[in-house]
Amino acid sequence: MTGLGERWLTAAYRGDAWLAALRPLEALYRLAVRRRAAAYASGRKAVWQAPVPVIVVGNVTLGGTGKSPLVAWLARHLAEQGWSPGILSRGYGGRSEHYPLLLDASTPVTACGDEPRMLADQTGLPVVVDPDRPRGARRLLEAGCDILLGDDGLQHLALGRDLELVVVDGRRGLGNGRCLPAGPLREPLSRLDRVDALVINGTPAFTPPPGAHAMALEPAAWRRLGDGQRRPLSPLPFEGAVHAIAGIGHPPRFFATLADQGVEAIPHAFADHHHYTADDLVFGDDRPLVMTAKDAVKCRGLAPDESWVLEVEAQPDAAFRAWLAQRLDALSSSYPTPGEARATN
Repeated sequence: MTGLGERWLTAAYRGDAWLAALRPLEALYRLAVRRRAAAYASGRKAVWQAPVPVIVVGNVTLGGTGKSPLVAWLARHLAEQGWSPGILSRGYGGRSEHYPLLLDASTPVTACGDEPRMLADQTGLPVVVDPDRPRGARRLLEAGCDILLGDDGLQHLALGRDLELVVVDGRRGLGNGRCLPAGPLREPLSRLDRVDALVINGTPAFTPPPGAHAMALEPAAWRRLGDGQRRPLSPLPFEGAVHAIAGIGHPPRFFATLADQGVEAIPHAFADHHHYTADDLVFGDDRPLVMTAKDAVKCRGLAPDESWVLEVEAQPDAAFRAWLAQRLDALSSSYPTPGEARATN
C-alpha cells in the first residue's frame, strides 16, 4: 500500500468525517459484494468442495490482523493431532511461471510471495500457491494432505469450506464499520454473523461480540538472519539501540512488541509485502537490524551481518482450543479416510 493508501487506511480506522463523502461509492461496492456472494450461493458460479475438511482463515478488514500466525499455529496443532495438513495461499506479491506451485526449500520468495515462504519455513508442511484456489487444493491432495488450511481465504468463495475463522486486530478493531472505500471493511459487518469463529488478536480496544475468542502473539525467540542461530528472548542478543523494519499490514504492532521486550528501536515502516533492496537496509551507522519473520524471507542476502528476527507465535485461548477440538472431532467423522479422499479427487 502506498503512502497515500496508508493515510487513507489510518483515517478509515480512526473514522475521519471526510470519509462520508465516499459513501455513494461504498454503496456500489456493497452491491457488488452482495451480488458476487449470491452468485456462488445460487450455483451460478461454481463452488468446488474438497473431499477433505477445509478451514479458511481470513479477515473482513484491510491491513494486518495476525491471521498468518494463526494459520501457522493451526497447521502445527493439526499435525500434532495426527492430521496431515496443507496450507493454501494466493501468494500475494509473488509471481510464478506455473501454478499450482508447491513450495520446496529452493522456491524463491519472488515466485511464491512472502507469507507462503514464511509459513513453509515455520511449519515444514506442504504449502501451495495458486490464484485458482480449487486447483491449488487439488495439488495439496496429491501431496497427501487430509485437511486444508486457506490463508486469507475468506473471500475466495470458489473453494468450499467447512470452517471459517476471522481474525480481528484488537487495537484497531473494525474501524468505522464502513466498507471500502468509506471504511476498511472488505465485507459488511453482517458477514461476521455467518462465520464459525471470531478471534481477537490482542487486548481489544472495543467491546467484542459475544462468543469471540482471544489470541495473543507471543514472542518466542530471536533468530540471527545470517546463520539461523536462535537465542532466548532475554538477555537481548545485541546492545543499544537498533533499527527496526516492518513491511507488514500494521507495522506499529511490531514496534510496540519490541518496546515490550525492552528493545530501543528506531522504527522504519514499509508497505505491506514490500520488496526490499539493499539500499532499504542502509541507515548510515552500524546499529543492529531487527525485523519480522515476514520481512526476513525477503532480506536474506541483503541485510547486514548483525540482523535479527523476532519470532512470534500465536497463542489462542483455551476456549478456542476446546471449540476447535469439538469441531475437528465432528469433521473427522464426516469425511472418508485420507486414501479414499485422494481416490475421489
